[in-house]
Amino acid sequence: MSEVMVDVLVIGAGPAGIAAATSAARFGAESVMLIERDNRLGGILFQCIHNGFGLYRYNEELTGPEYAQRDIDGLLKNSVIVKSNTFAADIIRNDSSFGVLLLCHDNAEWISARSIILAMGCRERTAGAISLPGQRPSGIYTAGTAQRLMNIQNVKVGTSVVIVGSGDIGMIMARRMTLEGSIVKAVTEIMPFPGGLARNIHQCLHDFGIPLFLSTGISQVYGRHRVEGVRIAPVDENGQLNDSEGRDIECDTLLLSVGLIPENELSKKASVKLDPRTQGAMVDANCMTSVPGIFACGNVLHVHDVADFVTEESELAGNAAARWVADPLIGQLSVPVSCAEDIRYTVPQSINEMKETIISLRVARPRPSCKIIIRQKNRILASKSYIRLQPSEMVRIPVTIERIEPVEVFCETTR
Repeated sequence: MSEVMVDVLVIGAGPAGIAAATSAARFGAESVMLIERDNRLGGILFQCIHNGFGLYRYNEELTGPEYAQRDIDGLLKNSVIVKSNTFAADIIRNDSSFGVLLLCHDNAEWISARSIILAMGCRERTAGAISLPGQRPSGIYTAGTAQRLMNIQNVKVGTSVVIVGSGDIGMIMARRMTLEGSIVKAVTEIMPFPGGLARNIHQCLHDFGIPLFLSTGISQVYGRHRVEGVRIAPVDENGQLNDSEGRDIECDTLLLSVGLIPENELSKKASVKLDPRTQGAMVDANCMTSVPGIFACGNVLHVHDVADFVTEESELAGNAAARWVADPLIGQLSVPVSCAEDIRYTVPQSINEMKETIISLRVARPRPSCKIIIRQKNRILASKSYIRLQPSEMVRIPVTIERIEPVEVFCETTR
């Protein structure tokens, strides 16, 4: 079995991995390797043929493949070793480096890396993960699977559709299937507020007359060989389905858009500490995890709603990994960042340098007319006001600490 030594090994070649590898090469890492288990770079972007990418980064509207190609072109201008059809199976920590087992076709290879960037992305919750009641006939797909089948393999997955969950991919697929001639009869959301961006609610549902039912779940799936219908029912104040007030909807396809989960298998093998709120790694302001030399970025760290922010965060991780290889003693501070109950989570979980740090966060529930405040004791570091803030919208606020004191993030009503 052959063995190769590299400065930085990036696992995953979606938008996060490409940006991290490019950044690491640009900021001085002598040898950077990027591995991807698929047969091409770009990750999920190539099945996202809708527009809306690049608005923050390029000030223009791109489709997913266009956005990916710009990143790939930038990657190829740098001396990065790229391995596709390659799967990272294990990570073992050595004295001064990490050993990573790569599987490629019928071959196995050990890579020794001085630092590792985890950029594996996330996966969708399935019918089993949400305990979907009823039978399991054909015609039940996750929204991302249906998107891949339709946009890459040119397969029409159904003609009469109900979508469970109001995540962004589900709403985008509601529009896509309508444009392909399918009838989307309903989008249900078990929470009392939508789970996706406001722009997708308007552009994908309202503009096409697709009904969105909030505080509504699926109480039954009908059909033995193929989905024949579903029963939707309202959710009471205790979170229980009230089946007596439900109604049946005939359909032949059920799409699930019920949340994303970071791909944590390798993180766990590397003994990286996870945050139960984000379900991703706990990191400092340089995106370094609890294991020195291992960094995390993109959706494996926390689920993003905009690819532009994934790229920005991943460039930071690549820069930090290259710096860490040159000087493992950078960022020795550890100032914890905590949040009040009205904030779902904050990333990073600690700040290790007295430089500008972007804190990403989400509110726990919809907040009309509110202000996000970040402070150290009685000193306010930053604040930002919003007319309305949804849990689906990630907030990013830059701060600079001047004292070694805990940082607290909270939300207060301004009306």
